[in-house]
Amino acid sequence: MDEFEVTLKARELIKKVNTTQLVAPIEEYAKSVGAKIKYQDDLEDGQSGYSFQHGEKLFIVINKNENPERQRFTACHEIAHIYLGLPSEHEGLSWWSQSKRPQNEKLCDLFAAALLLPTHLLKPLADKSEIGLATIDELAESFEASVTSTGSQYATVLGTPCAFVLSENGKVRNTSRSTALREARAWIPPGSPVPTGSITQRLRDGVRIDEAEEVDAELWFENWTRGGVLLEEARYLSKWDQTLTLLWFEEGEVPEASRERARPTEDDDEPLLRELTGDLPWPGRSKRKK
Repeated sequence: MDEFEVTLKARELIKKVNTTQLVAPIEEYAKSVGAKIKYQDDLEDGQSGYSFQHGEKLFIVINKNENPERQRFTACHEIAHIYLGLPSEHEGLSWWSQSKRPQNEKLCDLFAAALLLPTHLLKPLADKSEIGLATIDELAESFEASVTSTGSQYATVLGTPCAFVLSENGKVRNTSRSTALREARAWIPPGSPVPTGSITQRLRDGVRIDEAEEVDAELWFENWTRGGVLLEEARYLSKWDQTLTLLWFEEGEVPEASRERARPTEDDDEPLLRELTGDLPWPGRSKRKK
């Protein structure tokens, strides 16, 4: 099973439930797969939840001690395991870390984010708002989802060419890209160090940066021959040594392809993002990097 199939499966379930409200009907999603959600306060610290079958009944157990956004994501993640028929590989994992995350868990993360932020509800709101982390914050609040889940879905539905990047320990872990960037093969290799001189790198090094800056597109995109200038805005989450980065072409178009040299055609599947907490206000202004 690949990401495309998972996305189609998520849309299938959303259509079945026929949700029209911004705050996803978690209980209805669970009911549609024949499961009942139980909230418990005696789970181990760091254990977000799990699902199991008892006789003919399915149950999803959620850690009641975690924040509401986390609980909702966990419920949708477990619904994904049930609906997709993918076995759980939670053992020994930190919920927040992207390092060595099994493929089954990544696919269930993608499914969960899609349930929480349905494209038909998210895209109209995303397209009419000013692009930036402040808008992602507002959408996260409206959908009662984490900033990271919202950012990953935001990038995939936005009409403006953009990418949302999660880096951890100074390396790129996951990237979500708009259709325009995927078609232009704007590729940010997972596992690569965050670019030297980028806002992302400087924030991690302790430099205070309060607004977006312009950077050359080739700083971020591998084997990029189209030129152009991106706006980069980022937020550093010191608790997990992670950075959330939003990149976009301000003019709303990808530069024309160079005729001199074509980009290689190899393009791995887009990695996934997992939910985090931590919601900080962020200005939406931009300036030219000196």
